[in-house]
Amino acid sequence: MNHLFLLDAASGTTENVGAGSLLLMLLPYALIIVALYFIMIRPQSKKRKKEEAMRKGAQIGDEITTIGGVVGRIVSIKDENETLVIETGTDRSKMRIKRWAIGSVDTIHDDAE
Repeated sequence: MNHLFLLDAASGTTENVGAGSLLLMLLPYALIIVALYFIMIRPQSKKRKKEEAMRKGAQIGDEITTIGGVVGRIVSIKDENETLVIETGTDRSKMRIKRWAIGSVDTIHDDAE
């Protein structure tokens, strides 16, 4: 069993440093790690889940804005390869985009349906 001993130079005695003082020494670091989790990591994962739900909930006819700034209306959804066809502009030109490229869904749906 390993024990740490400290030598007190003034009295010439040794003191046994146990696991209790090691825990007290590591406790502030553990508290910092827990605080960083609640301040940085948890909110980021909540935001990512909310964005993923928004992208999965996009329906045909919704007005969307892509992460590149293109604004259009969804005209078809292909679930097998996670792509959407959007219609944009006055000439109704169509563009195929990936579902992850949706920046926001601008259409408000009634949840009462």
